[in-house]
Amino acid sequence: MATNNLSEETEKRLLDFFNNVIDAKDFAKAIRQLNYAIALIVMRDDERGSAYAQKENLEQGFYWLNELAEILDPYFEIE
Repeated sequence: MATNNLSEETEKRLLDFFNNVIDAKDFAKAIRQLNYAIALIVMRDDERGSAYAQKENLEQGFYWLNELAEILDPYFEIE
């Protein structure tokens, strides 16, 4: 796991993005909708026997986008 801290410029840009462009919850929802669509496409193509050359990239991207969505708007949080 990476231990690098974000630069001040990166933090500033992220804050600006979530304060002025899109709400964090709306962004998390968009990520989840995208991941859902990707999962449906992959499952459909898998049923047809299609193979993905970028399977590892899809898996990693799917995982990290879900992690980001959970940070922005926890959905699976246990109370």
